[in-house]
Amino acid sequence: MESKILIGELARRAGVTPRTIRHYQELGLLGNVEQENNGYHYYSDESLKRLNKIDVLKNLGLSLEEIQSVIDLYFEEPSMIKGKQKVLEILSKHLEETDKKMEALDQFRQEILSNMARIQLMVDELSN
Repeated sequence: MESKILIGELARRAGVTPRTIRHYQELGLLGNVEQENNGYHYYSDESLKRLNKIDVLKNLGLSLEEIQSVIDLYFEEPSMIKGKQKVLEILSKHLEETDKKMEALDQFRQEILSNMARIQLMVDELSN
């Protein structure tokens, strides 16, 4: 049987704040959360696993929106292959975007160098 964990204990175990847990819960990242008649939300061991997976995915550079699209896939089957495939897809897009940004920055850098050289030439001509 899964243990029932209150938000404070879950936050301590996961190394996050209760506010973070509430936010993730609002986004649907924690899956099903049990609420009893007393108003308390009870979390399971899976909630802790999900929080740990969210942390890993954030460290890979995924946004919370991207994590929303992939988190449930990790808990559908034991090998987690669907989740991993989706993360590879997302990271490939990140890489493509990064390459485009780097190309644009390199072009901008070349323009700066060209402008600097042109202005330096004018300064040198006026100095003589």
